[in-house]
Amino acid sequence: MIQNGLNQFKDKNILLLQGPIGPFFKNFAKDLKNVNATVHKINFNGGDCLFYRSGICFNQPIDNFPQFLTHIIQTHKIDIVFLFGDCRPVHKIAHAVLAEMGIEIGVFEEGYIRPDFITLEKHGVNAHSQMSRSISFYTHLTDITKKDAKIIGKSFWYATLWGMMYYTACHATCLFFRHYQHHRTINIWQGLYWIRALWRKWIFSFQQHTVLEKLTRSLSKKYYFVPLQVHNDAQIHYHSDFNSIEEFIKIVIESFELNANTDCHLVIKHHPMDRGFNHYGELIDQLCADETLRSRIHYVHDLHLPTLLTHTKGVIVINSTVGLQALDHNCPVITCGSAIYNMVGLTYQGSLDDYWEDSKKYLLNKLVFENFVNHLIHTTQINGNFYKRFLDTSNHTGVFW
Repeated sequence: MIQNGLNQFKDKNILLLQGPIGPFFKNFAKDLKNVNATVHKINFNGGDCLFYRSGICFNQPIDNFPQFLTHIIQTHKIDIVFLFGDCRPVHKIAHAVLAEMGIEIGVFEEGYIRPDFITLEKHGVNAHSQMSRSISFYTHLTDITKKDAKIIGKSFWYATLWGMMYYTACHATCLFFRHYQHHRTINIWQGLYWIRALWRKWIFSFQQHTVLEKLTRSLSKKYYFVPLQVHNDAQIHYHSDFNSIEEFIKIVIESFELNANTDCHLVIKHHPMDRGFNHYGELIDQLCADETLRSRIHYVHDLHLPTLLTHTKGVIVINSTVGLQALDHNCPVITCGSAIYNMVGLTYQGSLDDYWEDSKKYLLNKLVFENFVNHLIHTTQINGNFYKRFLDTSNHTGVFW
């Protein structure tokens, strides 16, 4: 990690809560110490301990955590707390305590601009972000230049390895951390899901090798695109009205059937990180009792995303960052949940039922979009990756500190 951007934390007392799976917080702490910051860490399970062995263990009932956290902050005179994901149950509790005490909070999250960035914001991310949602703000924004970023490359296998190690350690120490409740299901067979994901990737690649050609030729600009999100994504459970991906699929297909022109098609793409855990083919078949409707709906997996965005006539998301990529391709986008980029001038603001017909009238405000993305990168994005060692904070101005 390049040190210039970390000098703002010199001589600060910093507390880390839960971080991304893997050694990211250990490496982050090492870099903070190199600029003379004092770093403490709270571990909540065996996976946390595996990647940060010197952390302070919290293995009490969750009701005791506010008092425990307050004691740590007061004892070590903490100035700033960093955490990953502001919707985790333990982090929601921490957020309330820290706000009351007036302690600054830095929230890490997966990058809004992927795959070469990660997110770091003050207070909160996604729907909790303090980024302006005003079209006037971005219309009059000046002197924002585009940043060059180093290409990070794929990190799937790094994340898979860290995940298998993390969940194994969680199970091995579950008696010691018997009060801990993870924000996602912890399964000792987690590795088997990733093996199934790899197997399915090969199968789907063989089964669907001709689909992309069809979508880019005979169906080009004749289909709407629906990129799904991971089934246990906090973005869905906390920043939308949907209870599940299944409910989202049902609502989209019903609206498409009733409101889209009969010559239009619908392409539903499974999220690659959810490939080993879920398959929605049977659900889609059940929702399409009519054979004519089923012939217009295409359930796909590992097709090239930029190509799909180039040839689609519109994109429907809950709040996925794919929506930002779609805007970059000048696609009419509608968000069915709360998204940081959902604003006048960028996304369609009407209802889903009206979208199928009205999206043809959509006109992206290119100035607003360009200024929004550049401002987003300058203030919230760091060129780097949670699962590989490269991270460049040298040019992160941030909306804080």
